[in-house]
Amino acid sequence: MDPSRDNPFIRFQAFWWGIGSFLLFVVLLGVIWLFNLREPETLEDIAADRRLEIRAEVDAAQTTAISAEALDAAITSVSRGLATQRPLAVELPAQIIPGSATALALADGPGGDIAAVDAATDPDATVDPEVMALGQAQYLVCGACHGQNGEGGPAGPPLAGSEWVTGPVSNLIRIQLRGLVGPITVAGIEYDFPAGMMAMAYQSDEQVAAVLTYIRNSFGNQAPPVSPEQVAALRGEVGMPPATVDDLIDPLQ
Repeated sequence: MDPSRDNPFIRFQAFWWGIGSFLLFVVLLGVIWLFNLREPETLEDIAADRRLEIRAEVDAAQTTAISAEALDAAITSVSRGLATQRPLAVELPAQIIPGSATALALADGPGGDIAAVDAATDPDATVDPEVMALGQAQYLVCGACHGQNGEGGPAGPPLAGSEWVTGPVSNLIRIQLRGLVGPITVAGIEYDFPAGMMAMAYQSDEQVAAVLTYIRNSFGNQAPPVSPEQVAALRGEVGMPPATVDDLIDPLQ
């Protein structure tokens, strides 16, 4: 018989080694169980977290640019005005059909004075809270493609941090009145959506100016406002083929 097996010290040491190994195993099981309590993070969770971050950044930028009290007061005023608006009669309520004689004539016609429109941008002009409120209301349609926080989406590039948004005013007006097709690079990333952007020329000069002013001063962007007079100066481009990047001014020049 091996005398070491009858040694009480060896037996005592083996007993505590066994207890220690068992406790270590229990601790490892507990750690694994705690980690498994959390639901796995999906792509949807990651996107939701990013949307919340963007929303917080947008709220902070909006608060810095315009006080919440001023914007709330403007929303009330604009909402009251929209509710009491009446449809305006038009002299020629004809729809411009792509490929029609009217569309072809407009396509060959002269556009507005782009240089004069951009020169009319006042870098020191202040942003009117009522214009921002009207633009915010108009943007609800735009947000379907560009994201309600300007973060972009499956059908439109981001507006937050976009050099096209804060660049020459004429670019935004022409895109709004004509639409846009083909690839466009925003903040170093190229986007190319098969459907492109449709023209939004049905809006009045005031509405176009308001929504463009809104995106130029939201989502962390900051740029001079757009005036209805600048929009009116480029109304001659309505009905022309959708613009491409080659038709626009490079905002990084």
